[in-house]
Amino acid sequence: MIVASCPTPAAAQTVQELQRQIDELKAQIKVLTDAQKGAGAVAVSAAPASTPVTAQPTATPQIAVATPAPASSPRVASVAKPPSSRAPWYERLRLRGYTQLRYNSVLDSEDVAGPNGSRLRSVHDSSINEDGGFLLRRARLVLQGDITDRLQLYFQHDFGAAVNNQSSTERRENFGQLRDVYVDWFVDPERRLRLRFGQSKVPFGWENLQSSSNRVPLDRSDAINSGVPGERDVGINAYYTPAPVQAIWDRLTKNKQKLFGNYGAFGVALYNGQGTNRTERTDNLMKVAMATWPFALDGLGPLFRGQVLEIGGSAMFNRFRPELRSGGVSSVDYRDDRVVVHAILYPQPFGIQTEWTTGWGPQYDNALGAIRSSRLGGGYVQLMANVGKTPIGRAIPYARWQHYRGGWKANVDAPRLETDEWELGTEIQLVEALELTLAYARMERREADARRTGRATGDVIRTQLQFTY
Repeated sequence: MIVASCPTPAAAQTVQELQRQIDELKAQIKVLTDAQKGAGAVAVSAAPASTPVTAQPTATPQIAVATPAPASSPRVASVAKPPSSRAPWYERLRLRGYTQLRYNSVLDSEDVAGPNGSRLRSVHDSSINEDGGFLLRRARLVLQGDITDRLQLYFQHDFGAAVNNQSSTERRENFGQLRDVYVDWFVDPERRLRLRFGQSKVPFGWENLQSSSNRVPLDRSDAINSGVPGERDVGINAYYTPAPVQAIWDRLTKNKQKLFGNYGAFGVALYNGQGTNRTERTDNLMKVAMATWPFALDGLGPLFRGQVLEIGGSAMFNRFRPELRSGGVSSVDYRDDRVVVHAILYPQPFGIQTEWTTGWGPQYDNALGAIRSSRLGGGYVQLMANVGKTPIGRAIPYARWQHYRGGWKANVDAPRLETDEWELGTEIQLVEALELTLAYARMERREADARRTGRATGDVIRTQLQFTY
């Protein structure tokens, strides 16, 4: 009687609905099983199209199934990082820089007698004089980053440059000046071979290529820098870096060694040849070639474990027209051909660095009262020690001797320099972005002025605070 009292249509309807839900669950389980077997993505709703999905008033059990993608799913693994050219500009480009604040104190100076005697001066630091004072030696800003996967931008401006007053020779400090603007086109995906277009450093001399923010001594040596005062020119370059060389440089970078920057193990270049931010004056291009190679010395025994010796050289062939005191630029193309060799044993913890150059360059001849192409030569030897952390910070003491006889083509009339100098100092990294350099120099220099003769001798205490950002 109880069974007879239940509505038959209702019972039949409930059985059909339960059967439909069972079929749907079977279909979902089959989809999940196929997905785990790598059969591909299948729609979860695999129920027959003829079976409508109807909401029922009765409470029906609901089953929630999570479907995480397998860790080894080929579809997930094939997702690549978006190309840099599609990323926002603020993710592709970065702004950085550094500033150098100097103070020099001349302890004593033995000037050559007479009104035309050389005063104690340096072609690298205008604050070495009787008046001294603070000097913003450099105030650099760099914009750098990938334009595309194969094209990289480098733009550097210096706000620590000086110019002369238009109505007199009085200097005006801290003007903005373009230093670098170029793009690197990476020919291969591994970025081993690059072509560089624009104003950039000339690959002549290891020390010239090394950034001033990364160099241990305060200034570059006269001999090596005389080939490319300002270090830059406008032209095109090709640099190539083999994988074994890059691996050694990466290891040195990880050990916080001060490298010269990645200008390739091999490089060739063509430039105007007149120097940084100067108008081209000849129909000849300056030709430059460079090669450098680091050798890991681990195989020589425990004493050399971790040591790296880098050797190389550069050659430059150029014709140059100096500025004249009488006005304008010389109409004569002077021979400006040089070679330089270098060797660096990186300080781990002790190291040595040396470069030497020889060749021909424009130089004022006091006897003739005119400029002529003359022999030149000189270089430096530098000892370094990486002593690591000290109570006041990471320290790198150094000692350097430099020697040069030859012209300084960047100045009016290409005056002759006669430099012999000893320098003792130490660089101390007070905190990560703040470095202090303290040095004592015994200078014997001929001033870079063709009107002055003899040499000045003096002792100078030199200081520099560098902060990076």
